Parts: sequence; C-alpha cells; structure tokens
Amino acid sequence: MPPSKSIIKLEHLKPEIKSAVQTLAQKLIGDLDDNLLSLTVVGSALTDDFHLKYSDINTVLVTKHRSHELLHIIADYGAAMGKLKLRAPLLMTAEYIQSSLDVFAVELLDFQLNHITVIGDDPFSNLTFEKRHVRLQCERQFKSALIQLRQGYIRSLAKPKYVAEILTACIGELLPMLRAMLWIQDIDRPATAQATLNAAAEAFNFESGPIAKIVQAKKEHNTIELDQVEVLFEKLYQTIDNLSRFVDQTEDSK
Repeated sequence: MPPSKSIIKLEHLKPEIKSAVQTLAQKLIGDLDDNLLSLTVVGSALTDDFHLKYSDINTVLVTKHRSHELLHIIADYGAAMGKLKLRAPLLMTAEYIQSSLDVFAVELLDFQLNHITVIGDDPFSNLTFEKRHVRLQCERQFKSALIQLRQGYIRSLAKPKYVAEILTACIGELLPMLRAMLWIQDIDRPATAQATLNAAAEAFNFESGPIAKIVQAKKEHNTIELDQVEVLFEKLYQTIDNLSRFVDQTEDSK
C-alpha cells in the first residue's frame, strides 16, 4: 500500500474519539490493502454536540470498488466497533460521490462542512453543488418529513411516549436540511445543532424555542416531558410545513 494510505492523521480529532478511530483505521489498512482510498470522520463527533456516553462516531469509507467481500469484512467488525461507539462506515466510491451530487446534495454538503479525513485524500472539500439540486432535495425531504410525522402520529395512537420518539428522530433529519437552506441563501452554516437552529430561525422567520427543547432532549438523551409533546409536535409540524412552502417558492438562481 502506498505510504500516504498507511498514515493515520488523528491530530485534529477530539481526544475522546482518537483511540476508537485509530482502531478502525488500523483494521481497514490491514484488511483492505489497495482498495482503501480514504477514511473520513463526519458529524457530531467533531463538534460540541458530541456526548461521550450517547453519541456515535460516524465515518465515510471511500474505496476503489464495492464488493461482497468488502461488505463481509466490515460486517465482521460489528460487535467490536459497536463497543467503541463506532457506527458502521458509510461505504462509497469516488464515482458514487460524483454521481450523487444532485440526489444526495444535502448529505454531501453536510459532510463537506464538517469532516476530518484521517486516511488518504480528502474526498469532500473540492465538491461543487448546484443550488437547484439542493433546493429540490430540501423540498422533497421537508414534504417527506410531514408525511412521516402524520403517519407516525397515527401509528403511535397519539401516545405521548411514542410521539416524543418521533419528534427526536425527526430533528436528526431536520438539522442538515436547515444548514442546506442556509447554504442556498448564502448564509454561513454553523456546525452545531443549536447554532444551526438559531441561524435558521432568524433567516426563515420561525420560533426556535419549542424546537430547541426537542434538540436538547435528543442531545442529552432525555425523554421530552410528556405534557409538552402535543404542543411540540404541532410546533414542529407547522415549522416544517412553512419551510417546505418557503423552499418551494425559492428561485434556483438565487
């Protein structure tokens, strides 16, 4: 394997995740040989939103090609990596990334904003996106979120405990879309959840307080107070509905 793919660059990672990432990186170097192109840490593990007890460490593994053997290798890591709070790497090829700039623009934009490559060359910094693709994906995902909220509420039989779980799950998908909308409007994107919410609330004129309660509950792995669930559900639903209307009316040229 070329020397550059044997070097593990951990110096910019949080101290509390270095050992886990190094363990994964060493296994990949040993097992994948020339198929390994890069390993990149993404998401909350790089921000102040990371919670040592509750948060997972998310990574993107870029390889030359996908194979069933590769899937089998990563699957075998399962239990050991889980104990280290490492989620299974998101597997991609360079070709897949380039061909997905239109359909997965929101996710790739989020990776580009907040990532540290620990093996190989950075696969995200030089990506370029078109606003029309980002806008369309935001619209699609906002409208999909509304369907999920409605159907989830019905399936939960309106029981507050289960509705609360729907709310915290929805927040995890909402924040990248808010950052994407800020990008569309040429507004600086914060990396952390609360700062993202504050910036989006100011830019798109919605009340951040109720949604901040859901964000905080998710971050601290707490249950939303059951007597607040109905109000928070309606606030979140109305906010997403308004955002979907806003992005639907946004011109691609802006």
